[in-house]
Amino acid sequence: MKRKILSVSGFIVLLGLTTPLSGKEVQKDIVDSGSFGIFANGRRVATETFSVHQGTGAVSTITSQIKEEGNPNPSQSSSLQIMSDGSLVRYEWHDLGPSKAEVALEPNGDFLKETITQAAGNKPAEHPFLMPKTSVVLDNNFFVYRQVLAWRYMASSCTVEGDQEKCTAASFGTIIPQEQISTRVSVQLIGADKISIRGVERQLIRLTLKSDDDEWAMWLDPADHFKLVRVTKSGINMEVVRD
Repeated sequence: MKRKILSVSGFIVLLGLTTPLSGKEVQKDIVDSGSFGIFANGRRVATETFSVHQGTGAVSTITSQIKEEGNPNPSQSSSLQIMSDGSLVRYEWHDLGPSKAEVALEPNGDFLKETITQAAGNKPAEHPFLMPKTSVVLDNNFFVYRQVLAWRYMASSCTVEGDQEKCTAASFGTIIPQEQISTRVSVQLIGADKISIRGVERQLIRLTLKSDDDEWAMWLDPADHFKLVRVTKSGINMEVVRD
């Protein structure tokens, strides 16, 4: 017998982590929160602090901000609101530095529209995307969005047959708002990995995320609701680790 590993409720979550919503109003629940350390050549260069909320009705919200090492103030922030089927409600990015640049992405009929403000006081420019509302926002500055994509992949592409988990490769249309581009990425479950995180060996599962230009490896913890623990990018000495 086949059954889904994950289910979709107010947010894409593990089967059994929450009860699917029945349409009635519920209080916002924090599905995940914490921080990622971002390391280059073994040195911590920034910290991403994030939260994932399963919201009232069918809308869930992911918020994140980044602080560069040595700077007590965040340099940028973002928020993403999505429906239970992954449809975009609204995405925002803010440069918290002197320029105060902003990016917003939201539905425009059957497709999407991006609004870009290069500096405070400037007239916004619009950029249309002929992409459906279910397209994945994959901001290269915030790694929590890779966790959202990993959950979405597992919800749609993984089943359990007997005692075996079966996950097929899947392709997703994505938008990278700050670069004003759309692309397709593929996600694939590679399997179980024993890796050391801060000197402690952990049993994690590894996914690959590939586009035409790059390849990422992502490790998730099956013992902790498949939360993202580690990310690396092929070809560069960069590592992202959950604190």
